[in-house]
Amino acid sequence: MSKPAKIAVIVGSLRKDSFNRMAAKAIVAQAPAHLSFEFVEIGDLPLYNQDFDALDPQPAPQLALREKIKGADAVLFVTPEYNRSMPGVLKNAIDVASRPWGKNVFAGKPAAVVSASISALGGFGAHHDLKRVAGYLNMPLLNQPEVYLSSAGDLFAQDGSVKKEDTRKFLKSFVDAFDGWIQKMRG
Repeated sequence: MSKPAKIAVIVGSLRKDSFNRMAAKAIVAQAPAHLSFEFVEIGDLPLYNQDFDALDPQPAPQLALREKIKGADAVLFVTPEYNRSMPGVLKNAIDVASRPWGKNVFAGKPAAVVSASISALGGFGAHHDLKRVAGYLNMPLLNQPEVYLSSAGDLFAQDGSVKKEDTRKFLKSFVDAFDGWIQKMRG
């Protein structure tokens, strides 16, 4: 029997009708009941500044982000691609939560990366940059199945639901594999 797990979901897009937020919600909708998800909002974070590391207390948005990640058993990153990489807002959130040196709240947490883009490449560049950074942060990464949602504008209805049954099935296979990965990493 699988153990309950709490997953922090970090969406790299701030856009109100983000395809990445739709993808994240579609994944959550397919997940087994023993998994719970918390969307961790990153839009109100100040830009990372090493001077903040010495403040006591640190800015409230930074503390909230760090606490939410600390309280999670795993992390799901869902990102668009901006200029062949992850958005600055996502990289900023990662920098905030992984600093100061030696206080990385991501360390050891199983993770998965999903990218969605209106392009045919499905956010390939952002996906791989994010995996590289997550690997450096000592996050055991789910490597298969890889999820590059291309032509994302065609995958979701206006209400955010998945239009195509094959996409829904693929997202289900992904969340099941992520569940298995989390269970394996947690022992």
